[in-house]
Amino acid sequence: MATGRTHRPATRSRGIPEATVARLPLYLRALTALSERSVPTVSSEELAAAAGVNSAKLRKDFSYLGSYGTRGVGYDVEYLVYQISRELGLTQDWPVVIVGIGNLGAALANYGGFASRGFRVAALIDADPAMAGKPVAGIPVQHSDELEKIIKDNGVSIGVIATPAGAAQPVCDRLVAAGVSSILNFAPTVLTVPDGVDVRKVDLSIELQILAFHEQRKAGEEAAAAAAPVAAPREESTDKGPDGDVPAVMPA
Repeated sequence: MATGRTHRPATRSRGIPEATVARLPLYLRALTALSERSVPTVSSEELAAAAGVNSAKLRKDFSYLGSYGTRGVGYDVEYLVYQISRELGLTQDWPVVIVGIGNLGAALANYGGFASRGFRVAALIDADPAMAGKPVAGIPVQHSDELEKIIKDNGVSIGVIATPAGAAQPVCDRLVAAGVSSILNFAPTVLTVPDGVDVRKVDLSIELQILAFHEQRKAGEEAAAAAAPVAAPREESTDKGPDGDVPAVMPA
């Protein structure tokens, strides 16, 4: 068994680096905001700033897409939105199942950004019999006994796991066995999957711990700066040399 990094979608088969693929959604988000404001073109510097990267990296990333912009004009916003959406596979409908409808799973179900970005929540699944039939975001929750049938009936290839840590691996195994080849994991655990399955992990506690590290470091730097002694100004010697303008004893 291996953690899945061997699935080869079209972007990677065309030689687009993984790091570039990871930045494409950032560009798409920035471009979508520009499109909503009816901005027709954007320079690489402006788009890079909006996406939080440097312009040289952006131009390199876009060269993999075959998009080089026009000197003095920039990039056509609508065309880039289409081009990146197509490259990411967002010009088609992707049915998604969310497994684990607790607080986090319910919040994900209510997230309005799925539909506008090419994803359709096909089903909400939970192991609690008391949840069965209850609507969340207008979708009735289905019991986990139906997981395999739901995946087959809806042609699902992407699963979202929002279960407690102890249930995540068994759920993952069932998803994979049923044909799911891409998993977004919110459970605080590392999943083991076979070759050909991609897993993306979102761990909020780890992200908060990283922020805590940076906050602690900044506080330490501020404390060190505050404790640093202030050097007293050196008094200029008034001793004169024989010529009256050079000190008789030079300072060490």
